[in-house]
Amino acid sequence: MSINRGAQVDLAGAVWRKAGTGAGKDSVEVALLEDGHVALRDGKNPDGDVLIFTPGEWAAFTAGVHDGEFDRP
Repeated sequence: MSINRGAQVDLAGAVWRKAGTGAGKDSVEVALLEDGHVALRDGKNPDGDVLIFTPGEWAAFTAGVHDGEFDRP
């Protein structure tokens, strides 16, 4: 993942949503940013680190999820 070539990404206006069907505090949260980037954070630690994906990286990541690339054996 890149972080906009090391630049700070402004998350002040980010609208966070729970990813998937889990409604609990332990879920992952996703925000679609104005510049096309996608932010991902831990729902139980919203003030912690945030992963930032470029549009291409997000497409590759979600394709991998759909293909089962990250499923446990």
